[in-house]
Amino acid sequence: MSSPYTGTQQPSPAPHQLPAAQQNHSLAFRVMRLSRPSLRPDPAALLRFDPRDVFLPEDALTSPDPSAAADFLQGLLHPPDSGAATTVPGDFTFRDRFLLHDTADALAPPGLLVLPQAFGAIYLGETFCSYISINNSSGLEAREVIIKAEIQTERQRILLLDTSKSPVESIRSGGRYDFIVEHDVKELGAHTLVCTALYNDGDAERKYLPQFFKFTVSNPLSVRTKVRTIKDTTYLEACIENHTKSNLYMDQVDFEPAQQWSATILEADEHPSVVKSTIRDLCKQPILIRAAGGIYNYLYQLRPSSDEPGQIKTEGSSILGKFQITWRTNLGEPGRLQTQNIHSTPTPSKDVDLRAVKIPPVIFLERPFMVNLCLTNQTEKTVGPFEVFLAPSVSGEQKTVLVNGLQKLVLPLVEAFESINFDLSMVATQLGVQKISGITLYAVQERKYYEPLTDIEIFIDAE
Repeated sequence: MSSPYTGTQQPSPAPHQLPAAQQNHSLAFRVMRLSRPSLRPDPAALLRFDPRDVFLPEDALTSPDPSAAADFLQGLLHPPDSGAATTVPGDFTFRDRFLLHDTADALAPPGLLVLPQAFGAIYLGETFCSYISINNSSGLEAREVIIKAEIQTERQRILLLDTSKSPVESIRSGGRYDFIVEHDVKELGAHTLVCTALYNDGDAERKYLPQFFKFTVSNPLSVRTKVRTIKDTTYLEACIENHTKSNLYMDQVDFEPAQQWSATILEADEHPSVVKSTIRDLCKQPILIRAAGGIYNYLYQLRPSSDEPGQIKTEGSSILGKFQITWRTNLGEPGRLQTQNIHSTPTPSKDVDLRAVKIPPVIFLERPFMVNLCLTNQTEKTVGPFEVFLAPSVSGEQKTVLVNGLQKLVLPLVEAFESINFDLSMVATQLGVQKISGITLYAVQERKYYEPLTDIEIFIDAE
């Protein structure tokens, strides 16, 4: 359903043109934006709804004794076992039934659909559709009319209509020429709809008519993101907030990951009472984000799409992807937005990576056990040799898990993007939950210490 409304403005003449009134133009543009009407109650035509109309008998308010209606309603609101009942205030007649005390009481259909009287709010991602009429209000005929319509923004000019190759042959006195233009709004800020006409007047004089219609494009929603990285898994949280005065029904909120990532949306488990079916999946209800500040959160789990070490640290890998968002308003007007690329939190690149691969499931007190470690070269050159040892505690506390045997383990050279696995013999000196801390890597030739391995919690049992 299209609902036009006028949005005409006085033309702003070009520097070399006289005002339209001084040129005595025969033609003039009128612009109406095609959009849905809004839901707005009309206080003059609405009825007031009262709960007594539902609970009371049909003839209760017209009976000789109106107090009987009060007693009946009082009994419904305050049963005998609920304690002392209070008197129900109000007039129990039809005297004020047609007075609208609250717009929320409006139930009658008259006046609910209202056509706005201005361009109204125009949001990014919508389609601006306008009905333009050029009419001849003079007593002369306009011939060979060339009409142009374009949208001007701060960055560009978009041509919507141009009849230069096929001019309108004639617009007679009292006649008009109508057309419709559409434009997908992709920029924020000030926009100007420029309508121009070049025509021959009745006295064969070639005249130029420009008219300008200005409007502003606002942002309908904002997308705030948070990125958290835990080991090899990255979590992306997106919060979508509605800035419009209308409810938004989200048809699609899809995250398109970059080439080196794969994404999985994380959703809450449904209640066991919810029946799953194929029809329910096909007819999935859109997510509602309420007007004027309503929000909805999405959570995605991202993992590298390739397990090859050489492809993880590629150029531009900080780009996670972007969102494709589509929605509809209360009366079905569509909107679509695509966000900019979302970047991950920058982390310092490491030449080598040391991590624990395997730890025995059962560890006994004062019995040696092996911790399997993996050293990965993440550069394009050969690195090494290295030394692995257990650094002393910074706080001076005595360690409960020690190296068993040689205190330093020497590792050979590691080729580019290659890995080596090795075992480190250790022994625990106390029972219970303990930590393996301080495993440090030292590059012999570069004389460089790397950051110690993250503490590993283990449980020590007695034999």
